[in-house]
Amino acid sequence: MKVAITGATGFVGSRLVEQLQAQGHQPLIFTRNREAALRKFPNLEVVAYTPTESGDWQKAIAGCDAVVHLAGEPIAESRWTPQHKQEILNSRKLGTQKIVEAIAQANPKPQVLVNASAIGYYGTSETATFDETSPAGNDFLAEVCQAWEAEAQKVKEAGVRLVILRFGIVLGDGGALAKMIPPFQFFAGGPIGTGQQWFAWIHREDLVNLIMEALNRSDMEGVFNATAPNPVRMSELSEKLGDVLHRPSWLPVPSFALEALLGEGAKVVLEGQQVLPKRTISYGFKYQYPIVKEALAEILSSS
Repeated sequence: MKVAITGATGFVGSRLVEQLQAQGHQPLIFTRNREAALRKFPNLEVVAYTPTESGDWQKAIAGCDAVVHLAGEPIAESRWTPQHKQEILNSRKLGTQKIVEAIAQANPKPQVLVNASAIGYYGTSETATFDETSPAGNDFLAEVCQAWEAEAQKVKEAGVRLVILRFGIVLGDGGALAKMIPPFQFFAGGPIGTGQQWFAWIHREDLVNLIMEALNRSDMEGVFNATAPNPVRMSELSEKLGDVLHRPSWLPVPSFALEALLGEGAKVVLEGQQVLPKRTISYGFKYQYPIVKEALAEILSSS
């Protein structure tokens, strides 16, 4: 397959590109920074694009068998100023709108769009359990996810199969885990906030395998939670991380410290949600890393 990918230089996208190449497929990279992408992928076709604007880049979608749309402004890396919140929304809503526009115009059209979303769709809760049938929440991230998915849904009007994957927190060599490990290495690790909030996670290898399955299986359509089947509370995650690193995990990071750093954006980490991948499992998807301690052990042994 020839597979167009946005967000290909990111934490998930770069691993997906490797996997596609290993299986004999042809990735086509869409990027805002062509020079950086060419350094990362010197042997691949790279298209420069402006994600939120129509343009000649859209013509490159024609002839692709599939599109994987992963691009979006980082959510939990800086304070949520009104401007940053608008960028978070626009990068997803308009970015998806322009991808769908390109697919609709393409001749021949891709067979499938695999579109990222997030478990932020459900809102946060310490007590509720969410699966793919659960209603949307009503906070900022839930609104972003609804707008994001609504744009993706329009691709069905062009007769293209749509798979929406609601990502949990992706664990791998880098990403969120890279930020959590340093305090443990200095014997200062521990849960963030109360420790009671849920942490719905997925190993990066499982996520990439799920994307590959979505590309290859014509019977997969609609929304799937891209989370491991065993979410944990933050206190348990910290305990398991401490075990794997052979470090104590008793020193909590107080909520106010994270709120001082990230403001409203801290709620991504401080509140959380228990999300189960019921539909993903019902389609027979096999997880390599369903248990968080095994996932952490594998990541830290190979990093």
